[in-house]
Amino acid sequence: MKTFKLENEPKIKTGFKTPENYFDAFSTKVLQQINEEKEVKVIPLYKRKKALSIAAAAVVFAALLIPVTNHYNTSKDLDEDTLETYLSYQSNLNQYDLIRELDTKDIDKLGKNVALEQETLEDILATNPNIENLISE
Repeated sequence: MKTFKLENEPKIKTGFKTPENYFDAFSTKVLQQINEEKEVKVIPLYKRKKALSIAAAAVVFAALLIPVTNHYNTSKDLDEDTLETYLSYQSNLNQYDLIRELDTKDIDKLGKNVALEQETLEDILATNPNIENLISE
């Protein structure tokens, strides 16, 4: 590998040059530009376009409307599986407490909804080892 010496290589001239006596008068030019008073445009708020105020009103309206719609759209209905799971695992209710709360109308509804065939009932009793517990309940 060749050794590279910076001093031996030809120098490339930059394309930028400062004008003569530029830095002599530089500080006075800067101070003059600072001291000059330029007219500043002031745009009053009441003369702004109406679109800006309408957009701001729409944003505020949306910000107030989102919590209200979320409050009314939340479902407060429980499905049967969730309710049954809660009552069986998270509650200290037993079957006797539930039976005590049933009316005769509720009992009639339960009787109409349950349709067991004789064969199904025999299969359940034959496969269940705790027949004595089922009979006593």
